[in-house]
Amino acid sequence: MSEAKRLAGEKAIDYVEDGMIVGVGTGSTVAYFIDALARIKDRLAGTVSSSEQSTQRLRAHGIEVLDLNATGPLSLYVDGADECDPHRRLIKGGGAALTREKIIAEASAKFICIVDPAKRVDVLGKFPLPVEVIPMARSLVAREILKLTGGQPVWRDGVVTDNGNWVLDVHGLSIIDPVGMETALNQIPGVVSVGLFARRPADVVIVGGEPPLVL
Repeated sequence: MSEAKRLAGEKAIDYVEDGMIVGVGTGSTVAYFIDALARIKDRLAGTVSSSEQSTQRLRAHGIEVLDLNATGPLSLYVDGADECDPHRRLIKGGGAALTREKIIAEASAKFICIVDPAKRVDVLGKFPLPVEVIPMARSLVAREILKLTGGQPVWRDGVVTDNGNWVLDVHGLSIIDPVGMETALNQIPGVVSVGLFARRPADVVIVGGEPPLVL
């Protein structure tokens, strides 16, 4: 799938315009986008990064990374996904960067999602749903998730997010109403962010080697 990821990452460059500050996501497909972005870095006004991992890769290419508080709204955000349904709703957070990714997506006028064909599904949930939680609330949130969804939360032991929090991965879901589930999970005290990108889905999905999906 690496070739499909590369094609998706390089296709996203078509959406980058001169003078843009570009929001940059996290993950293996985004790494190809960052490498392609390096070839046009002189056309950029800078980037906003969703993770320390992406920040390091951007800076290694000599691409400036800015603070979102200083940039204000962004024109473009490019990121990958762990799953994508036909309505461009996503599961993200396999790389534990979901909260910063969600913040940048919210701040951006256009959200481009880049994936390989294996990430496309009819119904979200086969990939365990990541939920970032405050550490002291891990057990509380897990119990509430079980009651609310029937899914099985599993602590991603040993993983600490860039925000200093923990991640629960919820297994066994079939998410028929992604917006409703995203809203409900966000109400649980101790939840920082939910890896459902449904209320604010992608605007364009680029599948490596296929025409972009725009609804």
